[in-house]
Amino acid sequence: MYQVVPGGAGGTITDVIPKQKRTKDTRPLVGAGVIGLVLVIAAVTAWCYYIASLRKAELLKTQLLDLNKDGYIIRNQGGSIVFRMDFRSGTLDLDSCSKEGEMLSCGRTSDRKLNFFIETVRPKDTVQCYRVRWEELVPDIPVEHAMTYKFSHWYGGAVSAIQHWPISISGQQTPKPFVTSDIYSNRNEFGGILESYWLSSNATAIKINNSVPFHLGWNDTEKTMSFQARYHDSPFKPNPGEAPCAELSYRVCVGLDVTSIHKYMVRRYFNKPNKVPAKAMFRHPIWSTWALHKTDIDQEKLLTYAANIRKHGFNCSHLELDDRYTSRYGEYHFDQTKFPNATAMFQKLKADGFLVSLWTHPFVNYDSDNFHTCVERGLFVREPTGRLPALVRWWNGIGGILDFTNPEARDWFASHLRLLRSKYGVSSFKFDAGETNYLPWKFSTRTPIRDPSTFTRRYTEMAIPYNDRAELRSGYQSQNISCFFRPIDRDSVWDYEMGLKSLIPTVLTISILGYQFILPDMIGGNAYLNRTDGNRALPDRELYIRWLELSAFMPSMQFSIPPWEYDNEVVEIARKYTALHESIVAPRVLELAGEVLDTGDPIIRPLWWIATGDETAYKIDSQFLIGDDLMVAPVLEPGKQERDIYLPAGHWRSYKGERFDIKEPLHLTDYPVDLDEIAYFVWV
Repeated sequence: MYQVVPGGAGGTITDVIPKQKRTKDTRPLVGAGVIGLVLVIAAVTAWCYYIASLRKAELLKTQLLDLNKDGYIIRNQGGSIVFRMDFRSGTLDLDSCSKEGEMLSCGRTSDRKLNFFIETVRPKDTVQCYRVRWEELVPDIPVEHAMTYKFSHWYGGAVSAIQHWPISISGQQTPKPFVTSDIYSNRNEFGGILESYWLSSNATAIKINNSVPFHLGWNDTEKTMSFQARYHDSPFKPNPGEAPCAELSYRVCVGLDVTSIHKYMVRRYFNKPNKVPAKAMFRHPIWSTWALHKTDIDQEKLLTYAANIRKHGFNCSHLELDDRYTSRYGEYHFDQTKFPNATAMFQKLKADGFLVSLWTHPFVNYDSDNFHTCVERGLFVREPTGRLPALVRWWNGIGGILDFTNPEARDWFASHLRLLRSKYGVSSFKFDAGETNYLPWKFSTRTPIRDPSTFTRRYTEMAIPYNDRAELRSGYQSQNISCFFRPIDRDSVWDYEMGLKSLIPTVLTISILGYQFILPDMIGGNAYLNRTDGNRALPDRELYIRWLELSAFMPSMQFSIPPWEYDNEVVEIARKYTALHESIVAPRVLELAGEVLDTGDPIIRPLWWIATGDETAYKIDSQFLIGDDLMVAPVLEPGKQERDIYLPAGHWRSYKGERFDIKEPLHLTDYPVDLDEIAYFVWV
């Protein structure tokens, strides 16, 4: 207890009590008073800091988002955490943060200045979005945020060599450039069709801004995906005259269910096609020379191939004359040895009712007559200084790659395609390659590009004049090119790695990325040596039949190895399914294709599209929907004539005529499916 001294803590004694000398006995009392005063000040200070921290805690909440120095979390309306992002490039100094309206902004990390904000946007009652930006002010400092993916199943991003649905992450990968690549040759890279967009089963979606020098990594131990922006040790470049200060900006949106949030994101952020390709592309199969003849194609073989199509009673959207009809790569006239009378050949094919498309690519090999012309006119992508053309290696040799940011190069390339069309009546072109891995790591173009995948976009634009029947295998922000996109070559195997089992996950992924006119590559695969199950010359017979059945329920069919290479039974099965495709599948697909122009919604849909709260539906990768009312369940295992089928709640009729009126999802175990059958169910 404190003792009160007359006159107060600092008062003056004015009465007549005589002064007394302070004794040693009074000193402890003074010390106790000082300590007491310090304790009071400390308590008041602590209280003030406590009150300030409470105010700061309120400040760092906005709607359903909680921000702390190391990251943030987002909750749904029910209070459950649906999204978590951790900051890996610095710790926010919360004392530098402020809130104005729906904007939280911060000006420092623990060791440097930056620009950071999170803004809440509510575009509609059922959707809540958050705009996030972290901008470094010092050059060459990367920005990295790590998204936890353990809360749900995720879809989107890019096609890959080993394709799963939902995304399956294994191992650890430091962030690497998120750019288009040829995954047939580079199986650990991202594929030729990609968009920086991901969607989760808990109705959360994230879209990285197109301006970001975006790198993607992952860690399956931490269950995180790393989103990184950087210019150092990267093919991304800042705008001319700008310092290489990285900025990571993106938008996270949360909705009521996975289907509705995807619909919102597609309508808001994706390009959409402005026309539907030729109806014949949906109704009748394309016949390509590639898998059957490879580069050993010639005039006689092409005419024989066409004659056999008619002989065996098949329809044809168009014939596709693939590699190699020219003598050198980068030339645009027919090899006189292999095609001694190309004009007569085209006239014969036209008379027989065939349209013909030609294979093309962006390369001019150094031994081509056109190589010197392109060098002199500056038509190639160049090395970083811009003084010399860059030589690149591709699967058919070494040469230059045309710079499609250069109007003169575009005109030169387009003029050769127009000449082929006018001279021979070519209907369209198969545009091969276009991925950024065929560019040098460091390069320059006539019009500077920040993002290497912009090159992919510029190349795909060359298909626009031919988009009625054109075919592309690469795409980046290219949904509005309005032509068919093809996954890269499949191997003639059953596996998830470039095989039959990869087909549905790949098509679903491409669909989620906004590409709806899909050509699922050649029936049976490409029959490459050492990558073919069965006879080395032909894919396994059973594999071919199951591939054929699945392709019949895709937007378009493509043969190369013809069914008559096997036996009469395979020919009959092929006739059955090309007829089924034309009569049942194509009309529904064409109806949906018209809707794509307005909505961007997938034609080929995952089961969760109509079963949004169904945990089992989120994981099914061997069934799919065409629209909302046709469900397909192919057999994808060798030696099987039955399969398990997951039937969502509803009213269904099987292809056998069975009725299923079910209020809950139903598992059909070991459902019989003969070799010449594919299971499908129609909503009634």
